[in-house]
Amino acid sequence: MSATEIDEAKLEAFMGQAVTDMGAVVSAPLMLIGEKLGLYKAMAGAGPLSSQEVAERSGAAERSVREWLANQAAGGYVSYDPETDRYTLPDEHALALADEESPFYILGAYELIASLFADEQQILEAFRSGEGMGWHEHDHRLFRGTERFFRPGYRGNLVPEWIPALEGVQEKLEAGAKVADVGCGHGASTIIMAEAFPNSEFFGFDYHQASIDRAREAAREARVEDRITFAVATAKDYPGTDYDLVCVFDCLHDMGDPVGASEHILSTLDADGTWMIVEPFANDRIEENLNPVGRVFYGASTVICTPASLDQEVGLALGAQAGEARLTDVLKQGGFTRVRRATETPFNLILEARP
Repeated sequence: MSATEIDEAKLEAFMGQAVTDMGAVVSAPLMLIGEKLGLYKAMAGAGPLSSQEVAERSGAAERSVREWLANQAAGGYVSYDPETDRYTLPDEHALALADEESPFYILGAYELIASLFADEQQILEAFRSGEGMGWHEHDHRLFRGTERFFRPGYRGNLVPEWIPALEGVQEKLEAGAKVADVGCGHGASTIIMAEAFPNSEFFGFDYHQASIDRAREAAREARVEDRITFAVATAKDYPGTDYDLVCVFDCLHDMGDPVGASEHILSTLDADGTWMIVEPFANDRIEENLNPVGRVFYGASTVICTPASLDQEVGLALGAQAGEARLTDVLKQGGFTRVRRATETPFNLILEARP
């Protein structure tokens, strides 16, 4: 291809984007270091600080901290004043980087991302074979990273926004309801609900034994173990009937047979029960999802969600950007007659399904 056929402005713009992405990738381990060493927390609310002051407040070596700060400033995560040679973590950024209870906290995602580099060879083989890769086969950081990635959003939205958007569910939970959290992972969503609704009884199910062990530990730490029972089970065979509410958080698309799971969930619901399905936000058409959020979810879907589904029976492989229409079709194939979008966030789609 001759040089005259190249749009130089287009090439230059693309190279700028590629370098920006490269900077983000190489900075990812520095984000984890900043979290683990408490560098962001050392800067939160402290105003302008020198590299020496950040090092002293965090107990880290100044020369390494100085280079880390320059990287963070180049990325716009902290600001730099060349006249004073000091760095500041803006309060708005601190909500995402230093406050683990904030609904905007993002650093858990970087632990998840780190696991994917460890899994590269297995993911590569899954691409070649088409046989998928089970959730349980991933690097251990994926499980904790996933919990930490989703938990801030659950804590910020589940009780104040999502449950009130369901018809009559909050009143049932306040009075005392029977709730199943299917695919509960480390139990973050189950525990948040149990803390908010002490009169209700909660059952968390996941096929991954290590996640259930961690969920039980987390429930003890939160002092809600008296109202939660965690057990190893799949979405197609978990025990119990007459549940007032069944919840599936960000994992229906991971299931090999979501239609079969829907059929089983329907069989375990009370006649007036509700199924709340929380999925990654997506529009129904690919071109409508070609944006930064879609990029994140398509990426995770490629290396985690789709391989997980392909590794199971049926292997429907919905993907993390299935969209409301495709999800609704699955639920109705499973026997649900009433499905509606209860609410949404920029990152989540919340559907309500009724018998």
